[in-house]
Amino acid sequence: MSNEQFSVLFQYIAHLQGERPWGRFLDVGTGVNSLKWLSTLKTESWTAVTAAPGMAEQCRKAYPGKIRKRDKVVVSNWTDPELLRGEVFDTVLVDYFIGAIEGFAPYWQDLAFPRLRPHVRGRLYVTAVEPYVPRIDDEECGRFIGDLGRFRDAMLLLVRQRPYREFPSDWIVRALKRAGFNPVEARGFPIHYREPFLQSQLGMCRDRLHLIENEALRQGLAAQIDALEARGRALLEKHGSIPHGFDYVIAAEPVTKG
Repeated sequence: MSNEQFSVLFQYIAHLQGERPWGRFLDVGTGVNSLKWLSTLKTESWTAVTAAPGMAEQCRKAYPGKIRKRDKVVVSNWTDPELLRGEVFDTVLVDYFIGAIEGFAPYWQDLAFPRLRPHVRGRLYVTAVEPYVPRIDDEECGRFIGDLGRFRDAMLLLVRQRPYREFPSDWIVRALKRAGFNPVEARGFPIHYREPFLQSQLGMCRDRLHLIENEALRQGLAAQIDALEARGRALLEKHGSIPHGFDYVIAAEPVTKG
C-alpha cells in the first residue's frame, strides 16, 4: 500500500517526518488503520500497544504480509508502570489515543504524556478530533453532528459503558509542554462525514438496544435512531457529505536540558 491510500493525517505525518528515519516505532494505542499504515514505513522495528485483546487480534489478522520477528503487538494498559520499562523509541504515534483513554483508564488523560515521555527519543505525533462545542448559531450540519454525538454517548451511558472523551488541540499543547515536550507543528483538517460514519454511529446505538430493559424506553430510543438516520441521509443527499469540525495533528519533540 502507498501513503496515498491512507488518511490525510498519516500523509501529513509522513510529510513532517521528511528525511528523518522512522527508526524504532511505537504505536501507543494501535488500531487496524494505524498498523496498516505502519506496515508501509521503513522502520527498524515497531511495537503496537492496545488495552483490548480483541483489537490486538484484529490488528494481527489485518496486518498486510508477515509480521517481522522484531515487531510485536502488546496487550496492556499504560497505567501499568512495567509496560515497556526502559524501552526508548525514535518515533511515537499517539493516534486518537487520548480520547480513547476514557474507556480504559478514566480520568487518567493528564498523566498520559508524562507516562510516555521517557519512551520518546525523537518525534511524537498526536492525532485527534477537535471536540464539538455547541453554539447557538450552528448551521444544520453542525447541529446534526452534535445531536448524533450526544445521542451516541447517551446510549453508551445508559448501558453502563463509557463514551470516549475528546480533548481540544490547545489542551493537548498545554499537556505536552507540561510533560517536557516542545510542540513544533500543528494543523487542523476539516472533516466531511459520509455514509459509513453515519452507519457506524447509528449501528453502534442499534447494537445496544437489546441491553435497554425498559420496553417503552427501548422503543423511544429506536425511534430516535431512525429519526437521526433520516436527518443524516437528507443532509448527505443535500450536501454530498456532512461538513463539520476538524481532526488535527500535533508534532512534538522532547525538550533537551542544557
